[in-house]
Amino acid sequence: MTSHTVPLKRSPGIWLGGIVIAVAAWFALYRQLQPFSRWAVAHMPVAPGGALASSIEFFVYDTPKVLMLLTIVVFAMGVVRSFFSPERTRAILAGRREGLGNVAAAGLGIFTPFCSCSAVPLFVGFVSAGVPLGVTFSFLIAAPMINEVALGLLFALVGWRVALTYLAFGLTIAIVSGWIIGRLHLEGWLQPWVRNIRASAVELQPEDMNWVDRFEAGWEAVKEIVGKVWYWIIAGIAVGAFIHGYVPAALLARIMGADAWWSVPAAVLVGIPMYSNAAGIIPVVEALLGKGAALGTVLAFMMSVIALSFPEMIILRKVLSVKLIAVFIAVVASGILAVGFLFNLLFS
Repeated sequence: MTSHTVPLKRSPGIWLGGIVIAVAAWFALYRQLQPFSRWAVAHMPVAPGGALASSIEFFVYDTPKVLMLLTIVVFAMGVVRSFFSPERTRAILAGRREGLGNVAAAGLGIFTPFCSCSAVPLFVGFVSAGVPLGVTFSFLIAAPMINEVALGLLFALVGWRVALTYLAFGLTIAIVSGWIIGRLHLEGWLQPWVRNIRASAVELQPEDMNWVDRFEAGWEAVKEIVGKVWYWIIAGIAVGAFIHGYVPAALLARIMGADAWWSVPAAVLVGIPMYSNAAGIIPVVEALLGKGAALGTVLAFMMSVIALSFPEMIILRKVLSVKLIAVFIAVVASGILAVGFLFNLLFS
């Protein structure tokens, strides 16, 4: 009689025990971040209460805070994303009609946060699977803009109201923009090699992952995502620290306040050339809101940075014609402007 033993590193009990210990240590350390930042600044040769001290305290406090939040959110959602492989996502969307298809695509985009680097293979894969063009655009708008990292960090750093606001209107932009592009029937504006791809059936891989596999997928997501974005986060926190310490609240309120009608389109125009991900831009959003910038203007800035970045347009140029990219920018930018103006009106 032979017995089968589970390797130590593959044991569900070891994983669960390690996760419980790690979460307890995470909360214990998180509670000490603010006292530590105050203690650190108090022992530095800077004038207490000054702009420099305020900036340093913001940076010392926010850097570990955001990285710790990012790690726990990415791990949890990495486990969730193990249920949504690219093949399964394509299969779910294949054959969907517009309308309900746009809603399904935008919803899936929340749980499948593919970055702009994945835009080309995803786009081609969706086209080959028979996914309508408008449905594909709803997914490609939602995936980078409304991913779980953005929502988790927004909730933790600036509150549930901003997080839910961002979720609701981000989904609306993704759904409506995709539907409009689908109604325009612009398939002829794809690059010729994309149009010539023959639609094929989607074969699903067998679902044989157990919970240990899913926990390992979450850890791999932490190593991959946090490893790629940590320097963007530190750069964003540095900008936020400068704004927090040196930019006068009255000046920022005049520039990005609800009373300045031009602040929303200006925020969108400033955001488009920038290149950052959700995790990197959220510390800047936190600092802007803390200084009195209008909610609608800040959300418009954040959405334009994430959804309409110039580098992403360069990547999409491989599969889209210039005319189709222009339509994409115009439709999405119109939605972002509407969100900015509406929220400045409602929360002024």
